[in-house]
Amino acid sequence: MLKRILQGVVVGIANIIPGVSGGTMLVSMGLYDRLIESITHLFRDWKKSVRFLLPIFIGAGLALVLLAKLFEYLLGTWPVPTNLGFCGLIAGSLPFILNKVRHKGFNTSMAVCFLLFFALVVGMALLGENSGAQASVTITPMNVILLFLVGIIAAATMVIPGVSGSMMLMLLGYYEPILHLINQFVSGLIHFDMGKLLPACGALIPCGLGIVVGIFAVAKLIEWVMDRWPAQTYWAIIGLIVASPVAILLNTDWAGFSWMQLLIGVVTFGLGWFAARKLGGD
Repeated sequence: MLKRILQGVVVGIANIIPGVSGGTMLVSMGLYDRLIESITHLFRDWKKSVRFLLPIFIGAGLALVLLAKLFEYLLGTWPVPTNLGFCGLIAGSLPFILNKVRHKGFNTSMAVCFLLFFALVVGMALLGENSGAQASVTITPMNVILLFLVGIIAAATMVIPGVSGSMMLMLLGYYEPILHLINQFVSGLIHFDMGKLLPACGALIPCGLGIVVGIFAVAKLIEWVMDRWPAQTYWAIIGLIVASPVAILLNTDWAGFSWMQLLIGVVTFGLGWFAARKLGGD
């Protein structure tokens, strides 16, 4: 139970940091296939699915609520070591995912899937550097609908390995407003300040409902695609994962780069790799 919650914490932290994918972290820990199966068979095998999903969602929720400010600080103060740590986690996923395509050959369709999805992630990272103005999260009927749709989009990118949900939120202009709402909700909860709590809940609830709908819809789609084109799907996922460190490094703040940060980054990369191996699987 504790190990599964810690795995959820890693997924939650990944979804906070632009360029990092919660889906990639699930692959790195050997949990991705089982997560998709548990979501798509939730009502058919309720007890088994909930036993697997609940601690992961608890860990992810704890990370989003309790660690958002910490990782804002780490990214602001130690951006290179923090991002290299996630690169280590992602690199640790490759041996696992490559086992899925071993002895299955390699053809043009697989190469196209790899290159297409590699380019998708790198392209999103480049666009992220030029993201537009921040969106409004003031509670209006239109914004409630938009927040619901944003939740669906963010959930889709969270489930797909290599595609960063936080990056998508950044492109849409919702990343900083939603991060601010989460911190506002936590502050309001701690101090029981209804002036902060109610507006935050009013914006986060439709977004949360959209995330739930998006997770179920995309999980069903991924299961369907994997059943029909398993090798091509895994090569697409490999393309997404290989591109993820490139996307992370493109979005790293290199302004305060120093050799000390790089040396610490080498250590955090190794720790990330080690964590991926230790947290992997059951």
